[in-house]
Amino acid sequence: MDLRFAAALSALALTACATAVVDDGAPPVSFEAEGLIAGPMTGVIEALARVETTSVELTQVYLDRIAAIDKAGPKLQAVIAINPDALAQAAASDVRRARAEILGPLDGVPVLLKDNIESLDPMPTTAGSLALKDNITGRDSPLVARLRAEGAVILGKTNLSEWANFRSNHSMSGWSGVGGQTRNPHMLDRNPCGSSSGTGSAIAASLAAAGVGTETNGSIICPSNVNGLVGFKPTVGLIPQTYIVPISPSQDTAGPMTKTVQDAALMMNAMVAGDEDFAKHLSGAALKGVRIGVLRDAQGTNPDIHERFDAALRVMTQLGATLVDIEGQATPPAFWGEALAVLEYEFKASLDAYLAQAAPGVTARSLSDVIVFNTHHAEEELALFGQDLLESSEAKGPLTDEAYLTSLANIQRATREDGIDRLLAEFGVDVLVAPSGPVSPRIDPVNGDTWPEWAGAGYLAAVAGYPVLSVPMGNVHGIPVGVSFTGAKGTDARLLSYGHAYETATELRPEPGYLPSAEDRPEIAVAMQR
Repeated sequence: MDLRFAAALSALALTACATAVVDDGAPPVSFEAEGLIAGPMTGVIEALARVETTSVELTQVYLDRIAAIDKAGPKLQAVIAINPDALAQAAASDVRRARAEILGPLDGVPVLLKDNIESLDPMPTTAGSLALKDNITGRDSPLVARLRAEGAVILGKTNLSEWANFRSNHSMSGWSGVGGQTRNPHMLDRNPCGSSSGTGSAIAASLAAAGVGTETNGSIICPSNVNGLVGFKPTVGLIPQTYIVPISPSQDTAGPMTKTVQDAALMMNAMVAGDEDFAKHLSGAALKGVRIGVLRDAQGTNPDIHERFDAALRVMTQLGATLVDIEGQATPPAFWGEALAVLEYEFKASLDAYLAQAAPGVTARSLSDVIVFNTHHAEEELALFGQDLLESSEAKGPLTDEAYLTSLANIQRATREDGIDRLLAEFGVDVLVAPSGPVSPRIDPVNGDTWPEWAGAGYLAAVAGYPVLSVPMGNVHGIPVGVSFTGAKGTDARLLSYGHAYETATELRPEPGYLPSAEDRPEIAVAMQR
């Protein structure tokens, strides 16, 4: 038996024993009245273990909620496709549970996948592009195969920024030709951020128990920040990227987007091969004695973020951590130009390789074919912004070019040896913390993404390929903001333990309000009408 599975079952069994109730013959309380689906995934796991619900009932509740909230109501447009086999998978899980043959802690738990991640279910993997609308490959990405092997129900796919937000410098986060514009459930006119915007919006709105996003640079951390979730970008390579529509082999990784750190750890246990238990060391005391490097240069100038970040740091101190201020770190002058060039080189090479093996119904077999497709379907694909990044990537040469190899070495050295590794060693700290990002701006279909001054240093972990975790640290007028923990390569479980300790001491995850705009906040409405 998988030792992680045994440990998780033991913990859940103890929880079940502690909270068991006598069956008095009364009808069960509805899921929504009970707050089950609004809570963390662990609550869903426990309810299934106590047979308070079935996977079929649970899956149907999520499907009904998607119909009511995502397709109608506030119309989040976070879910791009529903798996027609979801209820059958749930029924199979219920049979296993009745026979005491469950496959793992996630057996029967409905999860959503970002729609650049392949699954063998009868759904296309589109990356949001109409060029891939027929890309039904019938194969699982390794992470999906592992989720399936643990019995998770693949509920469907989530919308994303088209081509994982690597199509144009003037793009709109959360928009795709297939799915339209994803909305932020906290404030519907606010940017849902990053290419994993659909996963962020869907899990915040309780459209599944947990979700999987992907990140190249900020696409897990940013949507988790603005949607009030826990988002974890693991060390690159820990989760195989096979059968995931690529951007950058040196930076791409999938990762969990959940309501709690414990949920994220359980998702990591399911998605990562091997015996490491990411949930084993989660403890409220995990920050005691830890030296934290505070990236002051990354906190920006927004006073609201400063206030919440300072409050988060005070909590960490109360939990026994020692704070060490870090200022003055800077990237080399050529860093950003070289970082973009690396992505362009790798995008062309990796996408050409991916499209060569796409489903038979896909006619675009190279990046150049995608550019031509978009030009021929300009009314649908290019109505809001162009494809300048696709075109600049197509102009790049092979990965043997000296310019690529030099740029890759330079940016990795700047973020590894001269970046995260240096800061950890020079200041004698165990982890680096900073805000996860700025306060989300409005969606702007005229100007594209118009972000305020940035807060955070997620690019360091993204380019280095190192792990970073975002945990909610409050909200600004109803718009969530988070705090990030960044560590050295391979310190994934340690980061999760730090984040869990902070999270359990604060519990600052906000529930969505589905407000049309900031003017619907009482304090703002009064001020605006004076």
